Amino acid sequence: MNVTEVFKGFANISNNGNFSGNGSMGLSDISPVLNTLANVFSIVVLFITMISLGCTMEISKIKVHLLKPKGVAIALLAQFGFMPLTAFSLAKMLQMEPVKAVTVLICGCCPGGNLSNIFSLALKGDMNLSIVMTTCSSVVALGLMPLLLYIFSQGFPGLENAVPYFGIIFTLVFSLVPCGIGIAINHYKPKYSTIIRNAGLSIMGVICIVGTILFSVAFKDILWMVLTPDFLVVVTLMPMTGFMLGYGMSVLCRLTPQCSRTVSMETGCQNIQLCTTILKVAFPPEIIGPMFFFPLLYCTFQCGEAILLFLCFRCYQVFKPPTANGVDFKNGTEEEITAIK
Repeated sequence: MNVTEVFKGFANISNNGNFSGNGSMGLSDISPVLNTLANVFSIVVLFITMISLGCTMEISKIKVHLLKPKGVAIALLAQFGFMPLTAFSLAKMLQMEPVKAVTVLICGCCPGGNLSNIFSLALKGDMNLSIVMTTCSSVVALGLMPLLLYIFSQGFPGLENAVPYFGIIFTLVFSLVPCGIGIAINHYKPKYSTIIRNAGLSIMGVICIVGTILFSVAFKDILWMVLTPDFLVVVTLMPMTGFMLGYGMSVLCRLTPQCSRTVSMETGCQNIQLCTTILKVAFPPEIIGPMFFFPLLYCTFQCGEAILLFLCFRCYQVFKPPTANGVDFKNGTEEEITAIK
């Protein structure tokens, strides 16, 4: 039985009223032209995102953290341990229908994205660790993401046969190619990497805004299906849970406050572009329907909660402990603390 048959079976059961509490997902009639445009849009955004991300990575810094992998190992455990488990727990507690459950699981199993680098910088985190962590999680996801989806989908009857693993692996491999191109540019032509990164992020921002507006208008009749109470609970709780558990685990493992803030951002920030592309490319349009808008909803709440943490951090800095010669002994970098001592 293929993916389409499995989900059509679920949809028929749902339409007959056997699913309760979350409403019917149904099968949305989506124009082939709009579906093609949405696929192209998702792939282009992912390509630009990953090549821009690659331009921030330096092979020498990656080697340093791989030789002292404590921070990376903790971040990987938090990213691929806490987030998938949180997604699974929320989907089970809210008794989500299969299409919704697999959407939440895919989001929870995604690696970290470039938003984590931005928020790590805002929170004065360890940028080397942040960039290396994003690199490592993108590579490790190639094996762990399908494995985690297989494990957690066992908790939903019938869903274990409905996850398109080949499509997900293909998308992950595709995402690593532009990332590798960006790393190569930064290594061999570093003077161009900053230009490409800034231009790529600017183009991506414009495409995302314009594309979101156009597709929101085009899919306005089915967009409301994402704005359901269970999805709103997920997008509210899942990012903050990741931020808190990532930070708490780092503190327990005695990482520096700077590294702890970095791991927190890397854990809570998912690669939304990758999640959207997987949902659009790996699933048939009549099955996934409006669910590919879920990552956009998640990203909105993810950014909002990260900004809230940033504001709390800034308020804390106003009342932070005394410093010597401008160095905060509690939150300064290891180099600054060593130098002042």
